[in-house]
Amino acid sequence: MSNYIYQAINENGKTVSGILEAESIEVAKSILISRDLIPSKIKEQSKSGDNRWLKSMFSSTKVKMVDLIVFTKQFRSMLVAGVPMIRLLEILGNQTESHVLKEAISTMIQDIKQGLSFSESLEKYPKIFSSLYCNMIKAGEMSGNVPIVLDRLIYIIEHEAKVKSDIKSAIRYPLIVVIALGLAFIVLLTFVIPQFVSVFSHAGIALPWPTKFAMLLYAFLANYWYLILTLIAIIIFSIFSYFKTSNGKFVRDSFLLEIPIMGPLFKKAVLSRFASIFAILQTSGVPIMQSLTILSATMGNEALARSFEHIRERIKEGAGISAPLKTAKYFTPMVIDMIAIGEESGKIDEMLREIAKHYDDEVEYAIKGLSDAIGPILIVGLAAIVGFFALAIFMPMWDLTKLASPH
Repeated sequence: MSNYIYQAINENGKTVSGILEAESIEVAKSILISRDLIPSKIKEQSKSGDNRWLKSMFSSTKVKMVDLIVFTKQFRSMLVAGVPMIRLLEILGNQTESHVLKEAISTMIQDIKQGLSFSESLEKYPKIFSSLYCNMIKAGEMSGNVPIVLDRLIYIIEHEAKVKSDIKSAIRYPLIVVIALGLAFIVLLTFVIPQFVSVFSHAGIALPWPTKFAMLLYAFLANYWYLILTLIAIIIFSIFSYFKTSNGKFVRDSFLLEIPIMGPLFKKAVLSRFASIFAILQTSGVPIMQSLTILSATMGNEALARSFEHIRERIKEGAGISAPLKTAKYFTPMVIDMIAIGEESGKIDEMLREIAKHYDDEVEYAIKGLSDAIGPILIVGLAAIVGFFALAIFMPMWDLTKLASPH
């Protein structure tokens, strides 16, 4: 089987392009004709080794959040305008700048032509369309309210993209400072300190402990740098491999929720996501047990997701929602009490929206205060490094000035 790059004319007279897999050019033409496309140009994709490994290294199998948001907004607008599904997807496939999304849409069109629903065609691409996305569309198809569901989906993915962007912006400056401090430490240790030590040794000055410690670090780096790099590479590879496992994700996410400064921010973001998604699922008419299953798969936090296993069992026994939540570790009393009030009043979706709004504000305030909280820590770290090298250099230099000064 080979890949063929094609250009063809669709039923509306527009030129479309893409890549398909076939045994020969003749088979590729037959596939295009079966898709109601008139082939205009077909050529076999290059099989050169450099092309393949370059694609494997630099091509992405993921779709950027901005591309997914644009796709969803345009899909909703054209659906409300009454554009037929096949025509709608063809337009979106031609407009999107994401090569991965373009190929997915091309396959989705064929799936729908063969009788699959839109949600079923989405489920074939879990790396692009999350479990929440697919289940929300499915709920919309069952209730006949796909445009309304798409409105809520757009809100969720836009909101989460904003939160992620804000968190990245907040930690970008501290991360740059830490990297700069690390590089400065290595440069001073490997280039500056040895030069001064050579001068001090020729002068016969006894080196103080900061200078001796700095020279020990320098000797260790100079003699064992390859072992250090190898060890760091092994540790990083092991950590990332472990974090891909279920237990690794649980340990990582539990740690992130408990670490100082950042932990409360992550916890508030997770609770906001929980309340937002749960409210939308309830409003869309998704059954409570199915909602919890979707929540477990879409929370983005394994520690919180595992708590849903126990909650689901308790709800099956008729314990309601708020009571099982009390036994879960990461749900605050405010969340539990407001859900209990929602259960009693029959307005749980409204209470969940209020919870989401509250924690959205909390996340915003926490992000704004993050730099203020990290700033003093960076100052202390900077002072410690500067102080260490100042002692290592200036203490023996002081002794050198004493020797040089007349008695």
